[in-house]
Amino acid sequence: MQSKNKYGLPSKIKYCVKCNVINQKPTSTNEYLHDKFTKQIPIKFDENNVCFACKSVEKKWNNEIDWKEREKELIELCNKYKNFKGPYNCIVGGSGGKDSSFQSHILKYKYGMRPLTVTWSPHIYTNIGWKNHRSWIDKGGFDNYLFTPNGKVHKHLTRRALINILHPFQPFILGQKSFVPQMAYKFNIPLIFYGETPSDYGTELGNAKQFSNKIEDSHPGFTLNPISSIKVDDIKLGGDPISYHIEQGYSLDDLLPYLPLDINKINESKIETKFLGYYLKWIPQENFYYAVENTGFEVNEKRTDGTYQKYASIDDKTDGFFYYTSYIKFGFGRAMSDSTMEVRNGHITKEEGLGLIKQFDGEFPKTYEEDFLNYVSMTREEFDNLCDKFRPEHLWEKKSNRWELKITPWEYFEKNIK
Repeated sequence: MQSKNKYGLPSKIKYCVKCNVINQKPTSTNEYLHDKFTKQIPIKFDENNVCFACKSVEKKWNNEIDWKEREKELIELCNKYKNFKGPYNCIVGGSGGKDSSFQSHILKYKYGMRPLTVTWSPHIYTNIGWKNHRSWIDKGGFDNYLFTPNGKVHKHLTRRALINILHPFQPFILGQKSFVPQMAYKFNIPLIFYGETPSDYGTELGNAKQFSNKIEDSHPGFTLNPISSIKVDDIKLGGDPISYHIEQGYSLDDLLPYLPLDINKINESKIETKFLGYYLKWIPQENFYYAVENTGFEVNEKRTDGTYQKYASIDDKTDGFFYYTSYIKFGFGRAMSDSTMEVRNGHITKEEGLGLIKQFDGEFPKTYEEDFLNYVSMTREEFDNLCDKFRPEHLWEKKSNRWELKITPWEYFEKNIK
């Protein structure tokens, strides 16, 4: 058992021999307990230095999964709710990006479901993000509820999450996870469809089909009851207990949109949750082509800062800072996130992925720098200084007044792979 460093990360840095992902990459955590002392659950590597995500995605392609049988399960599930009374028999959360567009469209037009689409608004919409959201509704043909949280509260929580845990995306993640069940309950919708199974990204779940109702039954980041054993005053938002936010002049009502639906209401309403990626072979690049054809999805005009692609996570001006801060804390940047998935799905080679990581990973998200820094009320110098406080010592070193990873993936493979 190797010793652990900051954030509970393994002391010995490794990279997956198949996809290049770093063993410092965290899997999801219970955000309602997340503060500066939280120990992350890193992605698992086996004895051959192959990551869990590679082993999970490999099952899609090696005939281990009978996709016809899985689709039959999906059809049976849909048939169970086909005659459900009311305008909607399932609910799909999303922004109108490639994945939610694919998910909602195929459920409605191939499997005959009646989805309500719901959207928890980005922090700051990009022009292309808003355009794709409208196209999703107008060209795809869906009813949609767009919820925009209290701007004052959202800015406050985002700034606190940045200062406390260098995680400016946390308020969005909290809302995104909590909003869909709340809307399902509000509109008496019995079935929630989520997208890909989290195991595609390295999170090992107790049940690959659905969210668990209990923390102890699955991964702590994927449960419908994440605050079951937590007193309200001890629930963390932005790394601070709720009591802190109330002391700052916010009310509990102000914070309710970020809290999960009471598990008793979920059980009473018999709301089911399912990962569509369990039933259908989920391939992000194929979802992109499907969304272009069926909902008019468009790519960005230029590549996204920190990576090489133009079509994923392009609806929020703060997206780039989520990936940049992840690079600071875990050595896991946007190009690594994008390329490792494409390597696993056979779209690019491991060597091509390595080259893309070398070229783009850790690039500062310059395009929306001013928007983001104004949003969190910081100067660039304050932000840079804050980032430096969160750099794990076993990952980073300073050379010639410049921060560098102690061991990059290309250096690692040169040294360890003969």
